Amino acid sequence: MGYEDVETGAGAGEPGASDSLRTFGAVVQALREHAGLSREEFGDLVRFSKHTVASVEQGRRMPDAEFVARAEAALGETGALRRAAPHLTRQAGLASWFRQWARLETTADTLWTYECRVIPGLLQTERYARAVTMSVPPVKDEQQVSEQVAARLERQQLFERRPPIAFSFIIEQALVERGTGGPEVTGELIDNLLERSTQFNVELQIMPRHQPEHSGFDGPLMLLESPDNRWFGYAEGQRGGILISEPKEVSITLQRYAKLRSQALTPEDSRGLLKQLRGAR
Repeated sequence: MGYEDVETGAGAGEPGASDSLRTFGAVVQALREHAGLSREEFGDLVRFSKHTVASVEQGRRMPDAEFVARAEAALGETGALRRAAPHLTRQAGLASWFRQWARLETTADTLWTYECRVIPGLLQTERYARAVTMSVPPVKDEQQVSEQVAARLERQQLFERRPPIAFSFIIEQALVERGTGGPEVTGELIDNLLERSTQFNVELQIMPRHQPEHSGFDGPLMLLESPDNRWFGYAEGQRGGILISEPKEVSITLQRYAKLRSQALTPEDSRGLLKQLRGAR
């Protein structure tokens, strides 16, 4: 089969706790305290801020390879962190069906996204993410909202990954104009889109309101290229997601994305439109 259901069904949309991240963080903290180091002192040794150290120890951040290697060196080369790292999962705040895709993202060489419903999570600001999370039933308490927003923002570390990922985003103009969260949130969102669009490894295109020929009528889609140059697709609905792995189906998804690229505004014209929308607010 070319399509793999990613944990669809009742309750599948609820975020799960990341026990592996919390356990890893507790081990880091125990080893650090055993070594007699404060978070700030440990941060200096591993060349990460004390805030990053705190996020890892509290299970809120996925440690990257550099953190694990430097932490091992600073804490006595026990091997515990290096052996545990491959088993970590980015679950906290992420819908269960999305976790498999999120794992693939961490090692991707290329990541392409078309969205017609909501600004992609990788491009959201914190206030926009909160507004979106609070808008969609069921009603969530503050802890649930905070966990989901934090998980969404944590994925944005992918922009800083080395070697870098080649990003392409195509988003509908209507998503920017919708006004989610109010004028201030929208203005902040547009500023963030403009800033991201200047990053050397990011291509951002806007699909204009008037585009009679449109290849995205079947809904949002995502594509990624793995380190071994294999392509995967992902499509998401209301309460579930589908990982697309069969070559023929992936090929169709690639064709659709290529067509969308030709139908959207160029990156330069997209920036011009965003500046125009920003100035009108």
